[in-house]
Amino acid sequence: MSTSHKEKIIRVLQLFQTTDEKTPMNAVQISQKLEEEYGMENVHRTSIYDDVRLLQSCGYPIKQAENSHKGWYMEKHLLEDWEIKLMLDSVQQARCVSVHEANEIRNKLLNLTSQRGRSRFSHMIMPLPGNVRGVGQIGEYIEIMLEAMYLHKKIRFQYFQWNVKKEPQLRHGGAWYHISPWGLSWDDENYYLVGFDSEAGLIKHFRVDKMLRIALSNETREGREHFKKLDMADYARKSFGMFGGEEETVKLQVSNGLAGVIIDRFGKDVMMIPVDEDHFNVSVDVRVSRQFLGWVFSLGESVRILGPEAVVDQM
Repeated sequence: MSTSHKEKIIRVLQLFQTTDEKTPMNAVQISQKLEEEYGMENVHRTSIYDDVRLLQSCGYPIKQAENSHKGWYMEKHLLEDWEIKLMLDSVQQARCVSVHEANEIRNKLLNLTSQRGRSRFSHMIMPLPGNVRGVGQIGEYIEIMLEAMYLHKKIRFQYFQWNVKKEPQLRHGGAWYHISPWGLSWDDENYYLVGFDSEAGLIKHFRVDKMLRIALSNETREGREHFKKLDMADYARKSFGMFGGEEETVKLQVSNGLAGVIIDRFGKDVMMIPVDEDHFNVSVDVRVSRQFLGWVFSLGESVRILGPEAVVDQM
């Protein structure tokens, strides 16, 4: 087939995207691959040098190998391998993502690294059937929610819960929820929509993997005043298991051995005041719910709620 220069330069770029410092590619190898993989004939080796200079002038980080006979390599890819590793691990832990979606995301991420980089990830264990519970629509649903937030529109959807027969059962008799979406948040391996329920006048959150038939609404989004100063990370930190509750400043007495647990949950900015050689007091802002009380209970005698009195009574 005849070789189009426009196609050739694109193919050369694609080949460089598979290289790195340890696996460079020279003009001869590039010419061979253009012929073998893309059917391009009569590719002169000298024209590859022109292509490299053109790509470099366009800002692509193509660098010559220490041994110039070995050619060139892509010095920096769109994502570093450690960044891809973090994303792959996140996908593997995302229980709302289906196996099919997880594999698609994995393949897209691996295409952003070199051929050598892809082989480094080949040992990774990815989700198998049964390890994730997504129904294959999470990506589509998130796209709708992102579009709704961009257009300042509400969304409508149905919400379900699992029954003892392991079947999805629609809540409120299949009624439609009309919610103003304002954010998406991870918590405990689940993905939540955080939005405003105008009818109830409350901020609410919904598990994305339990939402069905999500659709964009023509109604304008509401609740801006509730979210104007809302820090999503702070909101998630205060809401245990993303369950709601009245926000309170709760005072705890904690054994010194659990200092790390408190810092992991509430951050390094918390003020830990020594009480004696074995304990410290700390005041934390939380949404008081049974899940929060359950978290305190799970830590045993090492944590005690000192106040407010109403929270002590609930405990």
